[in-house]
Amino acid sequence: MKSPTAPRLPVPTSVLNMFKDQEEEVVDDSTKHGGRVRNFPHVRGNWTTYVYMPYEASEDFLELLELLISHARTYAVSLAAMEEFHISLSQNVVLRYHWITPFVQSLKEHLATAYRFFCTVDQVKVYTNQNKTRTFVGLEVSSGHPQLLELVSGVDRVMEEFDLPTFYKNPSFHISLAWCVGDLTDKLEGQCLQKLQEIVDGFEDSAFLLRIQWEQIRCKSGNKLFSFPLRCPV
Repeated sequence: MKSPTAPRLPVPTSVLNMFKDQEEEVVDDSTKHGGRVRNFPHVRGNWTTYVYMPYEASEDFLELLELLISHARTYAVSLAAMEEFHISLSQNVVLRYHWITPFVQSLKEHLATAYRFFCTVDQVKVYTNQNKTRTFVGLEVSSGHPQLLELVSGVDRVMEEFDLPTFYKNPSFHISLAWCVGDLTDKLEGQCLQKLQEIVDGFEDSAFLLRIQWEQIRCKSGNKLFSFPLRCPV
């Protein structure tokens, strides 16, 4: 006669939590983030990663942004302000979990000699993402290109080490300000874009406001954030 099978004991929560970091579980629901569509599908164990320079917006910057969004509405374009502001130094790439530590270490080594610098972001420009599911209004860099290209060169070398896509050829460095779903380039360019530029040019102390000193580079990989301070000039 067979003895009854003993019931399985539940796996302790502490054990289950050990693997949370290693495998992000993401359910993609565009209704939860304004209709935005993921550029590539989430795959368990793959971590979306990008390198950028963060910008902490001042009250004056946010006031200028609200003026631009308000004027865009007169052209039947409803823009949403970005939740954070930055200049990209890489494309979005995908890392396996076990690549993250060596990837970040390589970034640290390649960016170790970079210094803080100023650049000016004062040219209004319209962008779309690669598959044209979103349109952005941004401020393009008008000075500071050499320093930005030098940083991108360092980041690109890391990407090549891991056989990942490098940054765009002849990049248009910019801070994205606001976005909307779909390709609304035709509505925003032309007369609307000209008026937005006039608002920026005429904004009080815009020359001072839009000359930004960059002090750090960040890398975001999934829910992990890494910071690389730029060196102070001697």
